[in-house]
Amino acid sequence: MTDNNAANTASRYPLLAFPHIQLHGVVDDMMYARFKTQLAEAPQDGPLVVSITTLGGDPEMGRAMGADIRLLRDYTGREMLFLGKVAVYSAGATFMSAFPVEKRFLTRGTRLMLHERSMTSTINLSGPLTTLPAMLKAKLHEIEESVKIQEEGFRDIVRGSGVTFEELQTKAPSNWYIEAEEARDRGLVLDVI
Repeated sequence: MTDNNAANTASRYPLLAFPHIQLHGVVDDMMYARFKTQLAEAPQDGPLVVSITTLGGDPEMGRAMGADIRLLRDYTGREMLFLGKVAVYSAGATFMSAFPVEKRFLTRGTRLMLHERSMTSTINLSGPLTTLPAMLKAKLHEIEESVKIQEEGFRDIVRGSGVTFEELQTKAPSNWYIEAEEARDRGLVLDVI
């Protein structure tokens, strides 16, 4: 796309030029706090534009910010727009999934990265033999629940797009990087500006 065509595309979405909430860095409790502060300071009516640049972080913080967006949209009917800039990796894509595909935008040159959740854990079996199976079952339940949460997130990311849940499941284990134009062409976002 030429610079002139990019300018024409951007002019169709003037609200995206000045996001109300601008997030960058690691998705963690500090980003969530900045998100909540900026949300409280944003105009209380009209469309709300949220931008993010992140290499990832805590998926639960991404889900928490997304839950706030969903609740605000559901209770107020307010339009919420997502703008991914430069990098929207991992937990950033989890946050993006809270926005319907027709409300998602990426800047030119942005990459999405979708992957599976990961876990590092050591199981220390110590104690009476009768208690050990419960320890193992508890860890297994944690893994099973994490897989369910991951699948819910994958379904949210692809809902309304041309990417199937099965395709994402196949590509996620090896870190699926998606350029902005491909994301648009596959329907994961509405447009690239």
